[in-house]
Amino acid sequence: MSNNLKTASVLAFERKLDPSDAIFHAGRWDERNNAAAWAPVKLREKSVRGTISNRLKAKDQDPAKLDAAIENPNLQTVDVAALPADADTLKVQFTLRVLAGAGTPSACNSADYQAKLTQTVQTYVATHGFAELASRYAANLANGRFLWRNRVGAESVQVHVARLQAGAAAREWTFDALAHNLRALDAINDEVQSLGAVIAEGLAGRAHVLLQITAFARVGAGQEVFPSQELILDRGRGDKSKTLYHIGERGQEVAAIHSQKIGNALRTIDTWYEGAQDLGPIAVEPYGSVTTQGKAYRQPKQKLDFYTLLDDWLLKDKVPAVEQQHFVMAVLIRGGVFGDAG
Repeated sequence: MSNNLKTASVLAFERKLDPSDAIFHAGRWDERNNAAAWAPVKLREKSVRGTISNRLKAKDQDPAKLDAAIENPNLQTVDVAALPADADTLKVQFTLRVLAGAGTPSACNSADYQAKLTQTVQTYVATHGFAELASRYAANLANGRFLWRNRVGAESVQVHVARLQAGAAAREWTFDALAHNLRALDAINDEVQSLGAVIAEGLAGRAHVLLQITAFARVGAGQEVFPSQELILDRGRGDKSKTLYHIGERGQEVAAIHSQKIGNALRTIDTWYEGAQDLGPIAVEPYGSVTTQGKAYRQPKQKLDFYTLLDDWLLKDKVPAVEQQHFVMAVLIRGGVFGDAG
């Protein structure tokens, strides 16, 4: 069947790790167990007078021109989020749904292709299961990677994970996030493995899995914290140079991190690309894209990108190495549109 099989022109997958936005609250480290002691982190505007510090072109490096430019203040209005003066800890909370059906397309216009895809995924699951991937997702919950910049420089970071059933915590895990190395996803202890086993159950469809993740980062009283920054496409519609993400109306808003950014942190499990020893895990992307470096670590010419691996596996019956099979399945769990449309 593979000899005449072609990639479907319509091929889409829904994400199977579905996080909510992560909301920010402020309080004291000693009151972590007192839910009533935590107040929402609000945004406020700040106007600052910046200086000219950008790289100058050769024609602008004349001392007189530079002095004239510095006389013109670089005025900016920005959003900021910070803890109150009497709060030393940031609380970040979100929920995570783990859905079954990994590898089952939400849209596919080729019955033959879908049949071969289903057979391939079933073979992978029967051989490897979801233990490897699920343990890596669990490691990124335990190490607090989803805190992003809020994790950097924190004195202490504690992560609580609760499995919710009927609205109550049926089981709980507690992790010292700073004790977990961000680069060593395979150095997993028993608690991380047990959380990974629950995530694997959800991916396999053996149980309904809804997790509530609560992280406490002790960063210091009054310190700035870092929600997501909004991308303003129409710069003519606002006078602020930085707009932060919040939930709710002004006056009732709560600073937050985008669900997409949380998802990116959780799927930062790809250590199967060339050069992983130097850079460490990167987010699972079809081409191994790392936008902060402007580089793709899975180039098609290396034949380690998602599309080449998937086509070899399904169309040419060339079974990839086990590590690359994990990568392909992780991309399918990530979701996306992968059809071969003209």
